[in-house]
Amino acid sequence: MWSTDFLFWVFLGTGFSVGFGHCLGMCGPIVISLSLNKAARPVLVWHLLYHLGRVVTYCLLGAVMGATGSFTIVAAHLAGIQKGALIFSGALIIVMGLAMSGLVPLGRIFSSSQSLDGLMAGWYRRLAAVSSPFSYLPLGLLLGLLPCGPVYTALLAAARAGMESSSPFQGMAVGFGLMAAFGLGTVPSLLLLAQLAGTGLLRLRDRVYKLSAVLMVLVGVYFLVKGVLY
Repeated sequence: MWSTDFLFWVFLGTGFSVGFGHCLGMCGPIVISLSLNKAARPVLVWHLLYHLGRVVTYCLLGAVMGATGSFTIVAAHLAGIQKGALIFSGALIIVMGLAMSGLVPLGRIFSSSQSLDGLMAGWYRRLAAVSSPFSYLPLGLLLGLLPCGPVYTALLAAARAGMESSSPFQGMAVGFGLMAAFGLGTVPSLLLLAQLAGTGLLRLRDRVYKLSAVLMVLVGVYFLVKGVLY
């Protein structure tokens, strides 16, 4: 069976495949817009700060979900429904993974395009207008909260991994680390977006995205089997 250490590599690989399969369509237009009117500047630092903010948001959400998973298993243990909680969470991850592949319809949360609405749009416009690279860090923190199906799936898996932890603090650390691996995996695709534009590699997006769905389904199967054998 997989160890928690191996899960970090699975999350990294999932983030990498999600990045090239999903993020190019969903976050690509945002990244391109952030590069406009900055062609004469060294924008790599700007984008690294943006991705740092985004990954930090994922990490914080993962820490919350990991701790929540740990609390859930404690409550389930006290209530005598621990086995059912383990099985249900594993099955839910499988459903979310299948939704990533398009086999299970879950509305627009797995769409490759996303608009900025309401308060988030206002903050985005204000931050994007600031002519300083340091504005990209809060931009990343903000846009890390964009509704995103693959992120939801990864957070659910992080919460389930937190159930394996012996304490809420350990669950928080596991969730933080898993989402850090997932977030870092999504960075290369967006950094290379400009170089990939106009090449045949973009036509592989759907296939690569399906790979990430397969990885998440395997994570769900792993957790489901552990729940059944618990």
